[in-house]
Amino acid sequence: MIRVPRSESNRKSTGLRVVCLLGILSLLGGCATGPKVTRTASDEMIDVSGYWNDTDSRLVSEEMISDSLSRPWIDDWRGAHGSKPTVIVGAIRNQSSEHINTRTFSKDLERAYVNSGRVRLVASSDERGGVRDERLDQLRNATIDTAKSMGKEIGADFMLIGGINTIIDAAGGTKLRFYQVELELINLENNEKVWIGQKKIKKVVEQSRFGL
Repeated sequence: MIRVPRSESNRKSTGLRVVCLLGILSLLGGCATGPKVTRTASDEMIDVSGYWNDTDSRLVSEEMISDSLSRPWIDDWRGAHGSKPTVIVGAIRNQSSEHINTRTFSKDLERAYVNSGRVRLVASSDERGGVRDERLDQLRNATIDTAKSMGKEIGADFMLIGGINTIIDAAGGTKLRFYQVELELINLENNEKVWIGQKKIKKVVEQSRFGL
């Protein structure tokens, strides 16, 4: 009988285990799949984490602008001037404990104003710089009959400003997220506040027992 040295036997055994392990990993790798992606309508209400999301931004903006346009200030203005008031959306501050894209919320507010057809909306201070640069470039390079002249911007009559606040309350596996949105419409000529709006949202988030 030929005896195989122990060291050689160990090497063969180790090699066999490595081959088996590589085979198992290969099988597992072949079974692995990527993330599941489901397309949904952009206006569908989906709340995954309980944080402020696109649905909150859209619904709050539409409701608050609708409320502002139903108040006496707009009819008073139209009666006194015979025209639509011109509005600019100013700073919307994030005073909450989480990251909120206030630019997206500002755009939702602007869209709600424009779609109402009851006011004129002018570009924000961030946007005007680019528009003025383009106008200056036209004066230098475009033909006289197509270049837009300077000094003909429409001045806003009212500015909308506001902020988003949060209060978080938690106990055990349950968390309450309370959002309060405050908006104010100010007459730019005399600083009169002609409308103050407030919207509150409460979300109850229950954590899974298994941490999923």
